[in-house]
Amino acid sequence: MKTLKDLKVGQRGTVAKLHGEGAVKRRIMDMGITKGTEIYVRKVAPFGDPMELNLRGYELSLRKADAEIIEMV
Repeated sequence: MKTLKDLKVGQRGTVAKLHGEGAVKRRIMDMGITKGTEIYVRKVAPFGDPMELNLRGYELSLRKADAEIIEMV
């Protein structure tokens, strides 16, 4: 299973599934990360956390712990 955390800077991927439950999953979905969304990894902080992503026409910073629950195609 490939997750958003596994993508490198400059790579793109499409969300296949969101794992997790409750408030965490709802928060991820409220940020616009839903099944079928294309995500581009723009930058990663020097120590690897957080990641800066482009999706749906805006930029988003996301922690690696949250990126682990996002399964990519």
